[in-house]
Amino acid sequence: MPIFDFIKGQFVDVIAWTDDTRDTMVWRFERFGHEIKYGAKLTVREGQAAVFVHEGQLADVFGPGLYQLETNNMPIMTTLQNWHHGFQSPFKSEVYFVSTTRFTDQKWGTKNPVMCRDPEFGPVRLRAFGTYAMRVTDPGLFIKEIVGTDGEFTTDEVNNQIRNIVVQEVSRVLASSKLPVLDMAANTGDLGKLVRDAIDPTIKAYGLSLPEFYIENVSLPEEVERVLDKRTSMGIVGDLNRFGQFSAAEAMTAAAANPGAAGAGMGTVLGLGLGQAAAGPWGQAPAQTAPAHAAPPPPPPQDTQWHVAEGGQTKGPFSSRDLQRMAQEGSLSRDTQVWTAGQDGWKRAGDVGGLASVFAQVPPPPPAG
Repeated sequence: MPIFDFIKGQFVDVIAWTDDTRDTMVWRFERFGHEIKYGAKLTVREGQAAVFVHEGQLADVFGPGLYQLETNNMPIMTTLQNWHHGFQSPFKSEVYFVSTTRFTDQKWGTKNPVMCRDPEFGPVRLRAFGTYAMRVTDPGLFIKEIVGTDGEFTTDEVNNQIRNIVVQEVSRVLASSKLPVLDMAANTGDLGKLVRDAIDPTIKAYGLSLPEFYIENVSLPEEVERVLDKRTSMGIVGDLNRFGQFSAAEAMTAAAANPGAAGAGMGTVLGLGLGQAAAGPWGQAPAQTAPAHAAPPPPPPQDTQWHVAEGGQTKGPFSSRDLQRMAQEGSLSRDTQVWTAGQDGWKRAGDVGGLASVFAQVPPPPPAG
């Protein structure tokens, strides 16, 4: 009995594969001499296929299920082995397990910019990137065309080839779409479908399919995007004369909030205003044939807005006139904490130079007795 147990242990009784990776597409069942016992159990799990290769020839392919390897479920192997006239145990054959699940989040991107003719901007260079999912649809063809005798085949080994096909078709689709660059973001779904349909025949010849294909982004070169941003900013600004008046008013408001720098700030604003009036828009000299029109004066500066802190709470905003009235009524003193935009934290009202006029008519506190 021990000798028979030893012989029985030399042959495979159960053939199975449990995949604990996320990128293994094909795994070869290893056994010394590739000896398989006739009648052995073959377990193929969901998302797998088992491919038998006998003496270099593609033989039977098994889908998910539990099989006992006999002549009734191995027609090709039976023909190759001439088992119609009797069988021998064990027989030699290589078994490749192929994962038929989806391999998602496979990334692609254009290595070099794609030259396109945009109807609005003219010739432009575009870059694109995205993701796709792939799966094995014909395990036997995949083994024959791609894997060969590789004992452990991963997604990295086929992704480079697929990326080349994808980039080639993406370049062709983008160049022939005639879509404006600014409208491509709204049509990435349709563009992706065109790319997937275009590469489907080539991918199918490998025993593969791309059930999902996404174009995540189509972009211009950075220097072109910066110019486009400037153009967008000019569109938002609109009338440059009115924008200049608004900027002058904002500068005067900031100068009023910082009395120490008011002189320099006002001088800069007046200088800019005079320069614009003299040079005209874009710094060009006014035309001699048209009379020069004086620019309307800027709007008066807005009164500074103040906030008052009392009892752990803030009140306001109040104008300088409101604070003067509060000081005369006695609800605002020199010790009251106040703050306005541009001021470094809360300060005593009596220490703020901009509020000196508020307390001009209010007597100081009486001297200590």
